[in-house]
Amino acid sequence: MAVDIPAIIKPTRLRGRGGLLGECLAEFLGTFVLISFGCGVVAMAVAALPGSGRAATPVTIFLAAGDWLLIAWGWAFAVAFGVYVAGGVSGAHLNPAVTLAMAVRRGFSWAKVLPYWFAQVVGALTGAALVYLVYHDAIHAYDSVAPGPKVNGHTNATFSIFATFPAAYFHGGYWGPLVDQIAGTAFLLMLIAAVLDVRNQAVQANLRPLVVGFVVAAIGISYGANAGYAINPARDFGPRLFTYAAGWNSLAFPGSVSGTFSSYWWIPIVGPLIGGVVGIVVYDLFVGDVLLLRSELAALPEPGRATPVRTTDEE
Repeated sequence: MAVDIPAIIKPTRLRGRGGLLGECLAEFLGTFVLISFGCGVVAMAVAALPGSGRAATPVTIFLAAGDWLLIAWGWAFAVAFGVYVAGGVSGAHLNPAVTLAMAVRRGFSWAKVLPYWFAQVVGALTGAALVYLVYHDAIHAYDSVAPGPKVNGHTNATFSIFATFPAAYFHGGYWGPLVDQIAGTAFLLMLIAAVLDVRNQAVQANLRPLVVGFVVAAIGISYGANAGYAINPARDFGPRLFTYAAGWNSLAFPGSVSGTFSSYWWIPIVGPLIGGVVGIVVYDLFVGDVLLLRSELAALPEPGRATPVRTTDEE
């Protein structure tokens, strides 16, 4: 049932919200929702469930595949609801890699790229702050009883609630995690392009956010363990900034664990930005251009006619 809802702030007092400012506010709020639910589900798995007596011990995490599925589906819902919140105003990029890819291939204004990025990072940082406010006691309880090594009393496990790090089998190398982030984000943009392409088997508009959430779940289930599937520079960088300020120190910046990895912070930024462009270009080369050519051929007039013949139904 449609209801007329009056504006909280009169449009005459803040007309700028109708343009770029309004889009950035939507990007901020959508990314805030994304991180609040996404980092929130990791806080549940890492600290809250063990600390509340719902696991074998106060530090028992990831003993079965179901633990990872909890996180994968939690992030899927986080993405879907973030897109539902912001989609009608800004298009709900919620991800600098999406914004860059749309500017490269979909005519998105380059003048909006940096403002969108700023709004996304601030929204992600604010979402991380909310998760810390809600789960501070659980995080402190986990860090208090968990074995070392610790940085300023914090463990890498509780840092993982907020930002990402590579698996130990990379032995501190950069190329493996970088390729992982490029590949994961390429899939993300390739599938987003397919979902949005009305020339393809496009998803109906009100289901697109949910399907994009499924895309993120698929990436997490298939490619998540290598490096935490950030696939979003704001998703990693904003919470990483917060954790640095909140006391995780070198675990956040430069992103180091002695003997395991060092100076990791740039990987979840550079990898997704490259991968997003790669993914959308690959989609256009293999599918988008074919669909465009077919639509142009279908619109060509028959030989000897100036315009296509119209059927009785069309008239």
